[in-house]
Amino acid sequence: MSFQGYLKTIKEKTGNGPAEFKTLAEQKGFTTEGKLKPEVKAGDIVNWLKNDFDLGQGHSMAIYALLKGIKNEDSE
Repeated sequence: MSFQGYLKTIKEKTGNGPAEFKTLAEQKGFTTEGKLKPEVKAGDIVNWLKNDFDLGQGHSMAIYALLKGIKNEDSE
């Protein structure tokens, strides 16, 4: 699945897009000023998204990549 495919499926399942997840991550204390805190690990994000949104590993890792800055909303 392409990165855009992941984002589309996540939006359909949760109603939240990249901007909303960035805001939620900030509210949860995972990010500061839009950047993932160094002590936050991928597993922390995966557990959060699984518990709060019932997202699986692959979809959660897509959000992690956004938060980490590895990918952006326009990535393929």
